[in-house]
Amino acid sequence: MGVSKFAVIGLGRFGNAIARTLSKRGAEVIAIDTNEEYVELIKEEVAYAVTLDATDIKALKSQNLQDMDAVIVSIGEDFEALMLCTVLLMEIGVTRIMARANGKHQRMILEKIGIVEILSPENDVGLAVAERLLNPSILTTLMLPDDYEIVEVKTPRSMVNRSISDINLRNKYNLNLITIKRQSEEQLNGSMEIVEHILGVPSSDTVILESDTIILFGMAHDIERFLQINI
Repeated sequence: MGVSKFAVIGLGRFGNAIARTLSKRGAEVIAIDTNEEYVELIKEEVAYAVTLDATDIKALKSQNLQDMDAVIVSIGEDFEALMLCTVLLMEIGVTRIMARANGKHQRMILEKIGIVEILSPENDVGLAVAERLLNPSILTTLMLPDDYEIVEVKTPRSMVNRSISDINLRNKYNLNLITIKRQSEEQLNGSMEIVEHILGVPSSDTVILESDTIILFGMAHDIERFLQINI
């Protein structure tokens, strides 16, 4: 597996944290902003930092952003610029776009144009966003003191149809399984819909299903080792 490649557009506090964390974790990062001062502050910590207008399609094309694993648009002060940048990224063929939204109205607009991964700085932490980018199987991350984490992870194939005692997460990986999210088909408002429910505290003989989401607690390096082995 090659080096992951990401571009971060908008280098305020939120975008800066994402770019630095991705770079520290070994990813190749292009950092972009219209503010030359922001670019200067980060240029020594990423693969490449450039000052350009991200609402100019020619400028975006010049950076080959369509070759990135993902582009994160974290422009914070100018939603019109963020919208235009996002649409242009879609136009040039970027396959995975994460865009920042300040409030529910901006989120609704981004959803309407087809953006699935929407970031809210008041809820998302730059470190957690970076974790999701580097490990797509991680759905959410809660960073805790002393390098501990709680993560939601799609069930790895190696764990499907096996009991918790058989998997033996604590002894093999030094991780605790907190609970499981399980999908069920239920009738809501006259139609059948897929709904997720928490199983509570699972017993040792609980069998994990392919569609389950497992919620793990442990140290960051142990979670990373678990993902490297099983995902």
